[in-house]
Amino acid sequence: MKTLVLAFVLSIALFGCMEQDKSAGKPVSEKLAAADIAAGKAIAQRDCIGCHLLDGSNAAPAIPILAAQRGRYLLSSLKAYKEGTRIHAALKDLTGHMSDAELRNVAAYYASLPPVASAWSKEVQLISPYERGKELAAPCEKCHGEGGNSTTSGVPSLAGQQIRYLILAVQEYLHAEREKSPMHAMLPRLERVELESIALYFASQAPAPRAAPTAGDPAAGQPLSAVCGGCHGPNGVSTDTATPTLASQDPDYLVKAIKAYRTTRKRERMREYVVSLSDKDIGNIAAFYATQKSQPAEKGEGFVKELAQKCNRCHNPDADMSDLTVPKINGQDKDYLVMALRAYRDDRREVSMMHRMSLPYSDSIIESVSAFYASQPAK
Repeated sequence: MKTLVLAFVLSIALFGCMEQDKSAGKPVSEKLAAADIAAGKAIAQRDCIGCHLLDGSNAAPAIPILAAQRGRYLLSSLKAYKEGTRIHAALKDLTGHMSDAELRNVAAYYASLPPVASAWSKEVQLISPYERGKELAAPCEKCHGEGGNSTTSGVPSLAGQQIRYLILAVQEYLHAEREKSPMHAMLPRLERVELESIALYFASQAPAPRAAPTAGDPAAGQPLSAVCGGCHGPNGVSTDTATPTLASQDPDYLVKAIKAYRTTRKRERMREYVVSLSDKDIGNIAAFYATQKSQPAEKGEGFVKELAQKCNRCHNPDADMSDLTVPKINGQDKDYLVMALRAYRDDRREVSMMHRMSLPYSDSIIESVSAFYASQPAK
C-alpha cells in the first residue's frame, strides 16, 4: 500500500535496532555469554512463571513466548520495562527490583530454552485481507459495478480509490454527513477490519477508462483543475491515501460531490474554492477528470506476502542477527503480535526507525501479518 510504503533505507533502519551499551564497556553479546543461566532459571521460577511459564511459553493469549528468543532482544525489552520506555505496570515494578546482572541472567535463561509453540495460536487461520475484502464487497458491486467500476450515472466508481479515503467516506455516511442510499444500511454492521478489507480490495482494482461525457468540456476544465492538483495529484491521480483520486470517476457523481461542498460536506478548504465556481465550471472540471487515466492505488492481492519478505530482512530466524536487537517472531503468539504492532503504530512503544514502518498499518494488515507469523514453525 502507498500508506504502507516502507520508505526507510534498510541500512539506516537496521542501525535504529542496534543496542548501545557504552557505559559497561563490554558488548551485550559477551555479557549474555557470561550470564548465569541457573540463576536466571531461579528468577524465572520466582517471578515469571505466572505468565511465561518455566518453559518460556505463555499462560494466556497476548502474552509473548520467550523460549528460544534472542537474548539480546530479551535483555533490551527488560531494560525498556525497567526504564519505563515500554509501558506495563507489573513488569515495570518487577524489573525495577532487579539488578542488571539479574536481568541478564533471566534473559539468558529464556534464550537458552528450546522453541515452543503457543497453545493459543495452534488454530490460527490465515486470511488474506484482499480475499476477505473481495468476498465482503460483493453486495457493494451491485451498485458500484464489478470491481468497483461504476456504469451507473451518478454512482461513484470505487476501483483504484485511495484506501483511507474510502474508509473516511464510509464514516461520513455513518455520521449522516453525506446523503445515504438504501445500500448504506449495511455499513453499520461492518467491523473495522472488514471495512478495511473491502477498501483494500477496491483500492487494488484497475479503474476502467471513460469516454468524454456529453456534458462538460474537458479542455475547458483542465486549467480550472490546477488548484485541485495540489491535493488530488497530477491529472487527478492522488498520491495521498486520505485524498480521493478523481481520474476516471463518474462525471455526474463528481458534479454532485463538488456542489455538495458548497453546503453539506464539511471540508472548509474545499468550500472556499468551490463557492467561486459556476455550475458550468464544475461541469467542465468533472468532464476533465472523468477522461483522465487512473490506476490502482494499492496492490492488495500479494501484499501480505511482500510485506513478510521485507519483515524477514530483520526477523528471519535463520539469519545471523547477533549484532541487532530484533526478536524472532516465527511461532509467536498471534494476539501478542497484534498488540505489539498496534502499540508501535499508535506510538505506545518507543520506536526505532525499523519499527516506524508499522505506523501506517491498518488493523486488517496487522491481523493478517500476525496470523502469518504465528502460523510459522518456531525456531
